[in-house]
Amino acid sequence: MSIARKKRVLFIVQHRFNRAPGQRYRCEQYIKYLEANGFECVYSPLIATAEEDFALYNSKNLFAKAYLFLKGFARRVKDVLRANRFDVIYIYREAFMTGSVFFERLLKRSGAKIILDFDDAIWLQTISDANRSLQWLKNPEKTNSIIALSDLVIVGNSYLAGHAKKFNSNVIIFPSTIDLDYYQISVMPKSHKNDRVVIGWSGSHTTVEHFETILPVLKSLKSKFGTKLHFAVYGDPHYKNTELNINGTAWGAETEVSTIASFDIGIMPLPNDEWSKGKCAMKGLQYMGLQVPAVLSAIGMNNDLIEDGINGFLASSEEQWIDKLSLLIENPELRHKIGSTGRQTIEQKFSCQALSTAYINIFETAVNS
Repeated sequence: MSIARKKRVLFIVQHRFNRAPGQRYRCEQYIKYLEANGFECVYSPLIATAEEDFALYNSKNLFAKAYLFLKGFARRVKDVLRANRFDVIYIYREAFMTGSVFFERLLKRSGAKIILDFDDAIWLQTISDANRSLQWLKNPEKTNSIIALSDLVIVGNSYLAGHAKKFNSNVIIFPSTIDLDYYQISVMPKSHKNDRVVIGWSGSHTTVEHFETILPVLKSLKSKFGTKLHFAVYGDPHYKNTELNINGTAWGAETEVSTIASFDIGIMPLPNDEWSKGKCAMKGLQYMGLQVPAVLSAIGMNNDLIEDGINGFLASSEEQWIDKLSLLIENPELRHKIGSTGRQTIEQKFSCQALSTAYINIFETAVNS
């Protein structure tokens, strides 16, 4: 009796495993499910080490960046040479860091089905401070070309789908999700001295500017509640705010769950712009997954995730932010109720446990089409 050949998937991603949140929530946590259902998965990061991370995002040494460019180019050449051995090539955002679609076009020629997945409005121009001098290499409109050449496009929300459908008719919405095996809620209730309430934000140095949009609200709450309140910024160790006594802490895989779970309230403020409309509510998913009551800006995917006053709160003005945060600060029972309902929402609609079959079916359909 012959043994069925495993279906092979090549994952073209930017970062090494368990390094970037987007990759974790869009593909990494599903690989175990694919492999358990007859798929062989090969993971190919463009930036493979912590040292390369530093060269790209922190260093302004152009020689280091040039060396990184050459190493990345060689890795993608290797991917092109082996592409015809795969049934599906999954591309998260892009294959290479410049404005060219050179590698995407070569991968397409392999005959493998091309799946493009993105969870931000990546057709808009954004660049980190460390790479301002290389901005001329970027071409955000390349996203439209990759969308057009793909056999299937997966996006995280309806706003992104609306853009993708301008260039490809085969577009599906698949929400970002979290792994409940990782985001395990503690059986012990939160306990702070003197009934202290922690309002926390989780992000990175590239998104901390979003946190700063809510500073006037937090200052008003500090004046209202005094020492009862404590504020936490997780993910940017360089962030400081002396007026609110904030010293940011670094992200770490070993501290992520325990730190976010220690929040009494989780916040996700966003500016009302096109980039924010493309966001996929990841901070909200994290808070809710750990039974932390969430207050989010009423923008984009946040509106699909939150039933205002049921499983979290939405706010679109400083007055609403102050009112809804005050309500949670003053009512520990409400915090518990909202947190529990939020967790149920994640379990039922936004966890990889709930959507693993649907994810597998996407790849099965791509192979068999």
